[in-house]
Amino acid sequence: MFAEFAKTAMMLSLVVSFGTRVGRAQESSAELSRRVTELTALVQKLQARVDELETKSRVPSQPAVPGPSTPAPEPSSVAQVPSTTGSPRSGASLLGGTTINFMFDGYYGYNFNNPIGRVNLLRAYDVSSNAFSLNQADVVLENAPDPAHGKRFGLRLDLQYGQATATLQGNAGNEPRPDVYRAIFQAYGTYVLPVGNGLTVDFGKWASSLGLEGNYTKDQMNYSRSFWFNFLPFYHMGARLNYKLNDAIGLNYWITNGTQQTEPFNGFKDQFFGLNIQPHKNVAWTVNYYLGQEHPDVAFLPGSTATNLPTEQGVPFQPIPNAPNGKLHILDSYATWQVSPKLTLAMEGDYVIQRLLTSSPPSHTSGAAGYARYQLTPKLAVAARTEYLSDRGGLFTGITQAIKEDTFTFEQKVADGLVLREEWRRDASNHPYFLTDTLGLLKKEQNTATMGLVWWFGGKEGSW
Repeated sequence: MFAEFAKTAMMLSLVVSFGTRVGRAQESSAELSRRVTELTALVQKLQARVDELETKSRVPSQPAVPGPSTPAPEPSSVAQVPSTTGSPRSGASLLGGTTINFMFDGYYGYNFNNPIGRVNLLRAYDVSSNAFSLNQADVVLENAPDPAHGKRFGLRLDLQYGQATATLQGNAGNEPRPDVYRAIFQAYGTYVLPVGNGLTVDFGKWASSLGLEGNYTKDQMNYSRSFWFNFLPFYHMGARLNYKLNDAIGLNYWITNGTQQTEPFNGFKDQFFGLNIQPHKNVAWTVNYYLGQEHPDVAFLPGSTATNLPTEQGVPFQPIPNAPNGKLHILDSYATWQVSPKLTLAMEGDYVIQRLLTSSPPSHTSGAAGYARYQLTPKLAVAARTEYLSDRGGLFTGITQAIKEDTFTFEQKVADGLVLREEWRRDASNHPYFLTDTLGLLKKEQNTATMGLVWWFGGKEGSW
């Protein structure tokens, strides 16, 4: 910079000296005047250049700020900061937008009946008393469709392990071969057809949306699950369609193998019709109707040595003569209301009818549940649930009875993705039903205290 400045000054000196000598020796007064004018103009240009060089020598170089006349650089031309860990690409970019998510859910609970075998009856997940228990460990992989950016397909896989899996997928009364699919809670592909606002089609195995509560504890108001969550279907295998008429109304249709049946045990295909209504941004209402047939027409006989029976992948089975064909009807409705940023209210109502034969008298279960949650501080919240279930015919509990429960939950947010929940719950019946410390002696109630720890992390946002 300074070398250029010196060079320019020297040129200026030579020009002036040369002009003066020429003017004295050779030129007339008029000619001299013309040359002086030209030299003056040249000196002004050189002075401007000198001033520019001096300014640059004093002020550090700054990048140009994009303005109306300065276009911003394209994203591909912006330099990337070198990563100290290797490749600058994120995991989501590397996997094409796929999120990998993990969750741990464990608890310690105590039943004040001190029941034989430390068993909490009618519980979906917190089934053990006086035991440190692994409720579930989950891995969730999702690559969601994004039709707004031209990506119409997606995929989701939920793997689940732990105590809850036995409740969720270990029932041989529903699954002919439960061990084949035990760890796969959800596995389905999605395609959004360009019909109207977009027709979403899923094929595979997915979590049921019958009932307000779901599988993942982090997304629930309470730690334990309600009677209705335990009674209503957990999952289905088949195809489902969702279409949003507008921002306020959505329609759902399913055709499935059955309730909690990855493989069907009869030839009937269950159907589901659902309506989602959002009359206000803080209010959501769902109405569902499910039609099924939950009676098998074959019996699997694992371990049988009979040689005259057909087999499915090595497992022998035999047909059930005159298999029952009575139908299952589920009418389910629930609503949530975000009263304020801190207060959430919810309500659920259900009515279930099932017949063994088409001519049989029905067994029916009905009832409701109410929920409230209040965020005391950013890290502290309280929640409550109360519910009633009338089980006429023993569809849920095995005997005709009316049961109810009240639950109070205190939640502490330890850190992002880590919560601790302390819960008190009382279950009661109008008949002696719950286990005690004496074989054959039953009580009308059971009271439990539970502490649950839920930890999760990953790229998926919102509810799982």
